[in-house]
Amino acid sequence: MQKRSFHLRDIILLALIGIIFGVIYYAASFIYNGLTVLLTPVGYGPMANDITMGIWCMAGPLAGFLFRLPGASFLGEFLGAAIESFLGDQWGAANLISGAVQGLGTELGFTFTLYKLYNWLTMVIVALTTTIITFAWDWFRNGYGHFAGQMLIILFIARFISIFLFSGVLNKLIINLLERAHAIKR
Repeated sequence: MQKRSFHLRDIILLALIGIIFGVIYYAASFIYNGLTVLLTPVGYGPMANDITMGIWCMAGPLAGFLFRLPGASFLGEFLGAAIESFLGDQWGAANLISGAVQGLGTELGFTFTLYKLYNWLTMVIVALTTTIITFAWDWFRNGYGHFAGQMLIILFIARFISIFLFSGVLNKLIINLLERAHAIKR
């Protein structure tokens, strides 16, 4: 069996995914800020991060499913974060760290399937690994360790649902549309 590697066409498409999602990520920061303002008075301001996390993790799984190559998921996510940072969002260069963490989370999900299984089970695994890795990062970065147990459970569940819906279901719909339009070759 011949191993496939990235070709020029793949690199160009991966760069386009990074640019498109970098713009989406930049726009998501306004949604995040609005949710933070709305949820803070009722004591759930931190939940804005978990509700929007799925949006910020979309590029990795999409790249992973499109290219089906080790590293594609990480690169897609990291490039999206780099473009978001370049556009001048509120987190600046810290996006590169977040993008790397999110990329590792998505890449780990594909690693569990040995890059051979690309179905709904893989989507669930990728959503779960991304949830766990990004939640662990926020435990340290955003002080999640100071929240009560009940709040942590609510935040974790909200994050998993967000990641599954945006990075899983929405990405799967995008991939299905691309396949039906014969925009990707299998």
